[in-house]
Amino acid sequence: MRTLSGYEQRPMAPTPAGISLNRVFTGIVEEKGTVLHREGPKLRIQASTVLEGSGLGDSIAVNGCCLTLVASGPGWWEADVSDETYTRTNLGDLANGDPVNLERPMALGERFGGHIVLGHVDAVGTIVSPVPQLVVRIPNHLMKYIVEKGSVTVDGISLTAFNLSDDTFEVAIIPHTADVTTLGVRKPGDAVNIEMDVLAKHVERLLEHK
Repeated sequence: MRTLSGYEQRPMAPTPAGISLNRVFTGIVEEKGTVLHREGPKLRIQASTVLEGSGLGDSIAVNGCCLTLVASGPGWWEADVSDETYTRTNLGDLANGDPVNLERPMALGERFGGHIVLGHVDAVGTIVSPVPQLVVRIPNHLMKYIVEKGSVTVDGISLTAFNLSDDTFEVAIIPHTADVTTLGVRKPGDAVNIEMDVLAKHVERLLEHK
């Protein structure tokens, strides 16, 4: 995990690819939070690090899903989550006490420890084998966006994939990552949020027009 100093001053600028950095994440989990309460669209999460410099309307990624802070207090923050988001991500499975991976958007000038992550979940994958040799199954049509030793986001965590099959990839998880993220408690059959590398999708789009 990382602690960002001076996070309240976050000048943003577009990347060369035209991706605005005001809602770009890097897949480096800053904090493992805890679900305090979930009722209807309201999702309240216990946290501390990600609240530093975060205010009303700011974005925070929860298990890799970009949510907007709508209320906060000492040690907690709250987001409104739509039915669509609950349905299309593993946030719909959350219960009180569940751990969640949290990350604030990157600040210009900070170290870029992972890869470009937008917080837009492409699909929900399934754990086939747990850590340390994590194997994840995803929809077959998304495998085209993964290359051997390329990046993929699992529950908001930037990971390096290898041993690719028609619908699975493997990731070697070190003990530190297992301890400070939700991957350490994921079991076979558990659902995880998947975001593919956006640069691969940009390349595909350019080739389609060519």
